[in-house]
Amino acid sequence: MAILLGEEARICIQGITGTEGSFHTRESVALGTRVVAGITPGKAGTAFDGLPVYDRVCDAVEKQGANVSGIYTPAASTPDAILEAIEAGIELIVCLTEGLPVLEMVKVKQALKGSGSRLIGPNCPGIATPGVGKVGFMPNFILKPGNVGVVSRSGTLTYEMIWQLTQLGIGQSTAVGIGGDPIVGCGFIDILALFEKDPRTEAIVLIGEIGGTAEEEAAEFIQGQVTKPVVSFIAGRTAPPGRRMGHAGAIISDGRGTAEEKFQALERAGVIVEKNPAEIGRRVQEIRSVPKSRS
Repeated sequence: MAILLGEEARICIQGITGTEGSFHTRESVALGTRVVAGITPGKAGTAFDGLPVYDRVCDAVEKQGANVSGIYTPAASTPDAILEAIEAGIELIVCLTEGLPVLEMVKVKQALKGSGSRLIGPNCPGIATPGVGKVGFMPNFILKPGNVGVVSRSGTLTYEMIWQLTQLGIGQSTAVGIGGDPIVGCGFIDILALFEKDPRTEAIVLIGEIGGTAEEEAAEFIQGQVTKPVVSFIAGRTAPPGRRMGHAGAIISDGRGTAEEKFQALERAGVIVEKNPAEIGRRVQEIRSVPKSRS
């Protein structure tokens, strides 16, 4: 079992004929991912590596049973691509594109309310369930099936954490990069709740960043709702206040959103906090035999 991306996934790729879409579709297929169709307006009736290409997402849903979408479209057209996937009834939408305007994402968030769709991203590394497949940028060779869930705001650190675990012989149940923009689809709490309910996931790695209050809110949720051990790291500890570091959401403002504040909140919630990213895999290794419930 896995969260979000399971055996039942039938994936269509919006922007499949573009440079990013074509490359990462081939990588996903090489991993064993079930990609059933591509979407490129104006290219209906053609094929990409034997996959049918349609003009509209609803056509892939109707004709191929698509229930997951990976979006690699240019930023200017991506908000409309997300809205199209929502309207087509896609259950899981994974948006990899960066540079989406905040006001457009506000509209997307409104459209998600009351829909049957979940959005991962935008500006994220995607999602991978080792042994099932992936949508996004995570390198195939780092993935190993197992029982540790990974959720991260940082793309690069997502790869680093997965690779650390794999090198230690520790597999992953599902790895989710939620993205670091100010407005994203699923946040930490959404993914933590799914990991908590997933019988395959026995421990969780949470990678946060400076800026905002997502990690503090996650800490509160963990304290009250999560029984599984959580290991966490916060990136950006040395960032100067008021300076945006990497992601648009990674900015310390008015003294809030610092790494130390987030570390403290997580520690109060019983999370195992590691301040050296190179040691996170080892900390996970240490707690794998710890009982699932906290005192």
